[in-house]
Amino acid sequence: MCNLSSVTGSRLPDHAFQNQKSASRHHTGQERRRVETCQPADRLRKRISPAGAGALLLDAATQAYDQMTQDHVLTVARALAGHRGIIDVVPGVNNLLVLFDAVTVEHAQVAALLDTLWELPVASSLTGREITASVTYGGAFAEDLAMIAEAADLSIDATIALHESGRYCVAAIGAMPGFAYLTGLDPRLILPRRASPRLQVERGAVIVGGSHASIMPCTAPTGWHILGHTDLILFDPDRAEACLLRPGDIVRFQRAQ
Repeated sequence: MCNLSSVTGSRLPDHAFQNQKSASRHHTGQERRRVETCQPADRLRKRISPAGAGALLLDAATQAYDQMTQDHVLTVARALAGHRGIIDVVPGVNNLLVLFDAVTVEHAQVAALLDTLWELPVASSLTGREITASVTYGGAFAEDLAMIAEAADLSIDATIALHESGRYCVAAIGAMPGFAYLTGLDPRLILPRRASPRLQVERGAVIVGGSHASIMPCTAPTGWHILGHTDLILFDPDRAEACLLRPGDIVRFQRAQ
C-alpha cells in the first residue's frame, strides 16, 4: 500500500492522548520537519466513523472536490505519521483512513486525536517533490486527443499546450497501486468519464477524467480519456518505495522532443 509512512511532518505533543495517562509515550528520535502554518482555517465539516476493529475514516468530502479540505487532510496525515499506536495513514480525496493498533489505543482515543488535529492550523506549505513526465502526445498514444480538443473548442496543439501548462498536485493515491489523483486540470479540459470504460489501457497512458488528471500506473480498465503516453513508471514493487508519487508532490507534463 502506498501511504505517508515515509513522510515526516509535525507531531502533536504526547499529551494528545489525554485519556491515556498511564500509557508510555516515546518519540522515534528522528528529527521532524516543521510545517509552516497559517491562521486557523474555518472549521471544516468532517465526520469520523469506524472502518473496522482498528481503523477510523475521517471524511470531509462534499459534492465537489475542495483543495483547502485536501490540504487539511494532508496536514492531519503528516501530523499522525509516527504516533504511538498509529499503523498507517492513507489520504483519499477529501478523506483520510487511519489504521491503528486496537490493543494499544482505542477508537475513542484516536477519534479524539483526530478532532484535536483537525482544529490545528492548516499547513500553508505542504512541501513535496516536483516530478516532470515527458509525454508523447498524438498518434496511437492519444486515442481521445482530438475529441478533447473539439470539446474544448481548441486546436490539437493548443490542447497539448494547455495540458502542458498545468501545475498538478497529487491529492491522493488510490483506485490501483500508484494511481495518483492530480488536481490543477484546466477547466477547459474537464470532461465526464467515458460512458463505456475501455477494458485495457496501457501503463503510462496520460489521462484526464472529470476534474482530475493522471497517469496509468499499470495496464488496466479505465473510463478516463487518453491524451498521450509517458515512460514514467509510477509503480514498481521492486523499488524501495514502490509508489513514485506521494500526496503533496507536484507533477508537470512536458511534450517529448
